[in-house]
Amino acid sequence: MAKTILDFSEFVHLIHDALEEVGIPYLIGGALATWAWGEPRTTRDVDLVVEIRRGAAEPLSRALKNRDIHLPADIILATLNDDRGDLPLNAIHGSSGFKADLYLLREGDSFRAEAFRRRILVDLGPELGELYLHTPEDLIINKLDSYSLSQQTKHLRDIAAIIENLGEELDEVYIQRWAGKKGLQTLWENLRRRMQDKN
Repeated sequence: MAKTILDFSEFVHLIHDALEEVGIPYLIGGALATWAWGEPRTTRDVDLVVEIRRGAAEPLSRALKNRDIHLPADIILATLNDDRGDLPLNAIHGSSGFKADLYLLREGDSFRAEAFRRRILVDLGPELGELYLHTPEDLIINKLDSYSLSQQTKHLRDIAAIIENLGEELDEVYIQRWAGKKGLQTLWENLRRRMQDKN
């Protein structure tokens, strides 16, 4: 019998179900959240913020392994114990190669903590269902930050799509506040100016 090929929405469900099984709160960002607030684009990764306690490392690794997703418990524990950077945990599906990047909710990260509190349960349609996503404002801040680090223009395109889609519904005061705190205000203002000139 031919092997069933996993599609991306099924992979997202596997990740979601493993987190739910272990009781780990999550928040989805990246391209998947952009689908809700801006426009769809191709991706093979799902970006999440997760709140993992040390005692959950073994159960999470086991729940993922049961779904053919590989993330050893010792890697989870080592990352939890290392607060020098913000590298994600990479959970990779064995047969499809789809990947989940799990960013830790760490003590002292006031932006990520506020974004987590503001997460929204959004219905992404019959294939994906209801998932907790970044608000559009927090997604914009994240993408400004990612662009400032990587210079990948996909982040600016995503932000532009969100602005074009939501317009005045966005809380610009909130975006300005966090852009200022994170040193992203000039980048944000330049992007807004270019979009206004375009229109």
